[in-house]
Amino acid sequence: MTDVIVLAGGFGTRLREVVYNLPKPMAPIAGRPFLEILLGDLARKRFSRVVLSLGYKADSVVDHFGRCFAGMELVYEIERTPRGTGGALRCALVQCKSDHVLVVNGDTYLDLEVDEVKAQWQQERRPIIVARKVPDTKRYGRLETEGSRVIRFLDKGVDGPGLINAGSYVLPRGIESEFPGDEAFSLERDYLAEAVSRRPFQCFVSRGKFIDIGVPQDYARAQLELAEISS
Repeated sequence: MTDVIVLAGGFGTRLREVVYNLPKPMAPIAGRPFLEILLGDLARKRFSRVVLSLGYKADSVVDHFGRCFAGMELVYEIERTPRGTGGALRCALVQCKSDHVLVVNGDTYLDLEVDEVKAQWQQERRPIIVARKVPDTKRYGRLETEGSRVIRFLDKGVDGPGLINAGSYVLPRGIESEFPGDEAFSLERDYLAEAVSRRPFQCFVSRGKFIDIGVPQDYARAQLELAEISS
């Protein structure tokens, strides 16, 4: 079974005006921490081992979940100084046992079609960037593709409908050897944006429900749209 890495170490600065003194993954949604909803979804999709990459107020997550949730083993990788998403992923990959991993963001709910993604991995055995079509890519930045391959990341600010990076990936173990040195870095800006030009990265376009709770307006939307999932 594939291990899952949940990147959940950010400060949640943009959400501070509505969520105080909590790490973003612990922000309450319909009375439960968002991370509970995310982990519950992974358990329903038959994952059994999750590596939680934590930073800001990590103890509140560890104290709440312990070492097991919904039958899944929880493993913690806690950063003492911020490493960025790339540095956090590098350290979390050391904790993984499977030959490839699913990586998800700890502030994003995506009802991913896991069986379809697994089938694509088995056919190509190349890294996969999960995309999602949205009505307006301006907030997120945009992915350009040719067929099933990602060829370019465009910066935020491009209006109109299109594909965005949904913050989920299937990556082979060992890919960290391609990462920048030991310094903190962004997985998206400092690695993926350049890497797609020199090696094949497949694209899987998810049709599932997608909510990034990182800004107050979408956090408010999640209270309604994820209420049934959280019950």
